[in-house]
Amino acid sequence: MVREARRPNVEPCRSSVERCREAWDHRGVSGTLYLVGTPIGNLGDVSDRARETLRDVDVIAAEDTRRTGRLLQACGIDGRLVSLFEGNERERTEELLEALRGGADVALVSDAGMPSVSDPGYRLVRACIDADVDVRVVPGPSAAIAALVVSGLPTDRFVFEGFLPRRAGERGERLRALRRDPRTIVLFESPRRVAMLLRDVLAELGDRRVALARELTKLHEEVVRGTVSEVLERLADAAPKGEVVVVLEGASESDTPPLADLIEEARALVGAGWRKRQAATEVARRHGASANAVYTALVRAPTPTIET
Repeated sequence: MVREARRPNVEPCRSSVERCREAWDHRGVSGTLYLVGTPIGNLGDVSDRARETLRDVDVIAAEDTRRTGRLLQACGIDGRLVSLFEGNERERTEELLEALRGGADVALVSDAGMPSVSDPGYRLVRACIDADVDVRVVPGPSAAIAALVVSGLPTDRFVFEGFLPRRAGERGERLRALRRDPRTIVLFESPRRVAMLLRDVLAELGDRRVALARELTKLHEEVVRGTVSEVLERLADAAPKGEVVVVLEGASESDTPPLADLIEEARALVGAGWRKRQAATEVARRHGASANAVYTALVRAPTPTIET
């Protein structure tokens, strides 16, 4: 008599993540979360390791399952997809963490580029680290890095600021915080709002060098370089289309005038009827200087005498 083999005591699948994949052999070992970089436009940029990882994992968590589905189809991969986007990130993180603890391997991808960079994913990565679940990276294309290296601006030090706030006041505040930062600045922006962003940059940071990169790695790839005012003139003729990355020159040592010059500028405002505190604050705002330093120097500086 042949006895039927006993099935492992598998806890019933409850979450939507577990329902979308086949059962696996639980061995009491956590799975691995793979952060997989995907092409930012050209499908030829997907790596062999990315293909293998997406093929072998139990679940693929994607920001847009339709877009990732087309990528998988092009790669000949029959992957098990679940969505992970801003609206469901908290709930989905808990479900994916449960699957990982049970032994499943999970790949996290964004619409394009590296996940968790101006895209959902940080919450899941942090949860896995806190739960001692292995997290590994499968590097791939990055729009921010691609735009930086092709910009022609310094690459030795840079800061990535992602998308600035949509509200003008909050956006201006973020730009003013970068006024004296010497590092090259990398920003993401919608093609519909990039001209507005550059006008704010011109007002808050001055006419610096900038590179506007769009449709990187795609057929109509273009990089517009020049000063902020020059690029704005180009945009007046034709608004950009497609994904846009703005790479902005950092502050130079000459961006802030000497304190003596700031005092003279503040004195001119006082002569026009401004109070000293107001004049110092305005001059400091214009040049990214300390309002207190300008005010203190203005008060202490001797009043110039007029020779007769």
